[in-house]
Amino acid sequence: MNEPIANSSQSAPKRSYTFPKEEHLCSKKRIEQLFNRQNPSLGVYPLRLTWLPAPARTTAPPEVLITVPKRTFKRAVDRNRLKRLVREAYRLNKHRLLEAENGHPVALLGILYTGKEKSELPLIEKKLISGLNRLLAEASVQPAP
Repeated sequence: MNEPIANSSQSAPKRSYTFPKEEHLCSKKRIEQLFNRQNPSLGVYPLRLTWLPAPARTTAPPEVLITVPKRTFKRAVDRNRLKRLVREAYRLNKHRLLEAENGHPVALLGILYTGKEKSELPLIEKKLISGLNRLLAEASVQPAP
């Protein structure tokens, strides 16, 4: 009756659901590299993911840029809310990228909100998961530079 209960947390990998400053893409030079026309991108409405392939597969988190256009959302409060929702969706699901088999081939990642209307977290999260899965599938097919 007093048997010890097996701790299930020991079998699951320790995940970090943080998005620290070191993972934010801030350098203008690196942002220009990311948005070079030769870099691959894919769209999963209302998001567009563009990335700079890494020279070799890695398990380190990529630097991430999240942007919402001022042209579409004139009010800063709307842009900030959408950026906050995208950041939250990425923070909760970045483990899909980091725990990929043999690592992932992404050095820089840009997540652009291209929708014309304000979306809620469940939709953004669903589309981001779909985009990350497609990114891993496409990146595994493409040769690294």
